[in-house]
Amino acid sequence: MLTAPPLSLYIHIPWCVQKCPYCDFNSHGVKSDIPEAEYIQHLLNDLAIDAKRVEGRTIETIFFGGGTPSLFSPEGIHAILQGVQQHLPLAKDAEITMEANPGTIESGRFAGFQQAGVNRISVGVQSFQTNHLLILGRIHDSQQAIQAIQQAGNVGLNSFNIDLMHGLPKQDAHLALDDLQQAIALNAPHLSWYQLTIEPNTLFHSKPPTLPPDDTLWDIQEQGQALLAKAGYEQYEISGYSKPGHQCRHNLNYWRFGDYIGIGCGAHGKITNAETGTITRTVKIKHPKGYMDCSNNYLDESWLVEKEDRPFEFFMNQFRLFEACPKQRYEHTTGLSSSAPELLNIIEQAQQKGWLIDTPTHWETTDLGKRFLNELLELFL
Repeated sequence: MLTAPPLSLYIHIPWCVQKCPYCDFNSHGVKSDIPEAEYIQHLLNDLAIDAKRVEGRTIETIFFGGGTPSLFSPEGIHAILQGVQQHLPLAKDAEITMEANPGTIESGRFAGFQQAGVNRISVGVQSFQTNHLLILGRIHDSQQAIQAIQQAGNVGLNSFNIDLMHGLPKQDAHLALDDLQQAIALNAPHLSWYQLTIEPNTLFHSKPPTLPPDDTLWDIQEQGQALLAKAGYEQYEISGYSKPGHQCRHNLNYWRFGDYIGIGCGAHGKITNAETGTITRTVKIKHPKGYMDCSNNYLDESWLVEKEDRPFEFFMNQFRLFEACPKQRYEHTTGLSSSAPELLNIIEQAQQKGWLIDTPTHWETTDLGKRFLNELLELFL
């Protein structure tokens, strides 16, 4: 039976100082003053509409993403969080994360964000090497990154994350592992360590840089994971590593096929209605001007996730995680039977290939299954 899963809230702030050449997110370089107050009002109007679809439910996590949310003032973030609670109840232990880019202007505001209600900050470092920061179009240097991370650790947050890339242009294994060692030395409770990929509609896609060869990438991944494990970090998803008790609850809810409201330019949402047995996905109007021209409807797209599509969508998310997946979670979040013949046939194929372990209560990907994740997911299409 379909059951409403935990509920999160994603808030998109679309502006950044400049667009990075690898970034395919919905972000827009600042050309004039940011219309902070006007945008906040639209965010809350947007939320008021979506809140009617989840009445009686509590928000467990909030994530400010972008763009660069830390370009907003602490007072603006406080106003958003106050407004959220006027529309929906917020769990007492809610995780409230905000993405921030290092730099002297922003790092000095971390205490203000903490006082506004943010209890987790994700610092977008990407690299500690000056030449790599320039290649990636970042506006900070390594010293500003270190200062920002140190401040994030000193303002009384529940946790903080460092975003770090590897497999960069002109990067060998030594430089990639040096970046990782610097991040580990700063003692972040959580690290997002992921390989640069070239995405469509980016500057890197139109003018591709030369990336390290596959054998170098493999060496970086293998040695880096050993460094992280030795330092006490547990890999709990494809690019997520945490100290005990510091997993990102917001991301976990995504990967466990939980629900989330998405407000702001281009924000995505997923809402389950247990009474009607439906799962609805939403996308908001992408461009800031179009979004703020709205008065009563911020939707760009909305569609139902049909029952035949739910197995693929569920496992596409769930198999990012390294935890065993309870079959009960599958049944509650999809409304489908874990013993349906068509599903059992796929599970059997995955077992025969050595990609999946099937127990009476759980499914779990093997090490081989993690390596061949795309092929595993193709079985569910």
